[in-house]
Amino acid sequence: MIEFGWLTEPLQLTFMQHAYLAIIMVGIISGVTGVFVTLRGLAFMGDAISHAVFPGVVIAFLTGGNFLIGALIAAVIVSSLIGAVSQSSKLSNDTAIGVFFAGAFALGIALISAQRTYTRDLNSFLLGSILGVSRDDLLLTGIVGLIVLAVVLLFRRELTTVAFDRTFARSTGLSLWRYDQLFLIMLSLAIVISLQTVGNILVLAMLVTPAATARLLTDRLRTMIVISALLGAASGVTGLTISYHAGIASGASVVLVATGIFLITYLFAPKTGLITAAIRRRLHYAHPEEDTFADDLELPASPEAERTLATTAAAVGISDRKPDPLA
Repeated sequence: MIEFGWLTEPLQLTFMQHAYLAIIMVGIISGVTGVFVTLRGLAFMGDAISHAVFPGVVIAFLTGGNFLIGALIAAVIVSSLIGAVSQSSKLSNDTAIGVFFAGAFALGIALISAQRTYTRDLNSFLLGSILGVSRDDLLLTGIVGLIVLAVVLLFRRELTTVAFDRTFARSTGLSLWRYDQLFLIMLSLAIVISLQTVGNILVLAMLVTPAATARLLTDRLRTMIVISALLGAASGVTGLTISYHAGIASGASVVLVATGIFLITYLFAPKTGLITAAIRRRLHYAHPEEDTFADDLELPASPEAERTLATTAAAVGISDRKPDPLA
């Protein structure tokens, strides 16, 4: 049995309090944004933007500025360029992503290589540094998070329409370019504020895994958004607590917890779980060979069923008699 003190011990430390607040906010924001990433099949876009912000991070480090602000500026610029170029009929969205993803990352490498005496460690960018979250970082995360959630709330209908059916969205007069840009900027904001908690390498998991888990549990968009946000926050808190006691990287711990929840859901989800579906089929078809034989037979309906069917047909004006072609 887990002792209560095992859970409350980390809360006695100020830096852990900041870390918990940060991971809860990041989990909620990433979970909400990740639903639209999953529905639009743009996981590669999330990975590309998380790497494309590299030059902004490097410039911020070189100038002594806040790396979140540097990454934020770079993310907005790159996402805007991707959105503009992808409107061309000759270039696909994936092509535009690949061009600017590689170009931006190369720019960051060039900036580092030009600094002969540069020795600053960038591991925090790659692996995250959630234990170093300051009050200013929390404030910035909160502001960015409110902006992202406000965008989802105000434009949820348009974003949903564009995500599910772009042809229908265009026919209703929606500007695909405008809402694509809005979505890309929203995605960039969510990625940037996740960098300090889980790092550049694992940020994609926070966007995709909770949303994919929620997708297995429901088909309703609102419910999916709520479940994804709760799973993101729960994975963050659980993973951070485990990392504190086990002495492992916090970002990796958070992502592993989220992945574990996904696998459990994939196997045991009430309606779509691999194992639960097999059990349900087994209970329904106790003897598969007999049921297969029975399915091949057209068994007559019971008299009660026939009377019910006839009453329903009469009520809606349907007759089982074939029309007379000579009538």
